[in-house]
Amino acid sequence: ASLSPSQFLRRQQVLQLYRRILRAIRHVPAEADRRYLQEWAREEFRRNKDATEEDAIRMMITQGNMQLQELQRTLKLAKS
Repeated sequence: ASLSPSQFLRRQQVLQLYRRILRAIRHVPAEADRRYLQEWAREEFRRNKDATEEDAIRMMITQGNMQLQELQRTLKLAKS
């Protein structure tokens, strides 16, 4: 099935978010936490991979970005 332009862009957004989350997780100091978060992210994205409802997908992207910012904030605080 070929993607419409908006689906294609949405997919790019999702993949970009996924990569940014995994990249942020790499900075988590404790290996056990790192593994847990990687597993959580993978599972979260896998569970929603068949979502087609535009509004739901948009909401998930927004939620994912907020969780990413939260993680980045936490990492920054841990460093200071």
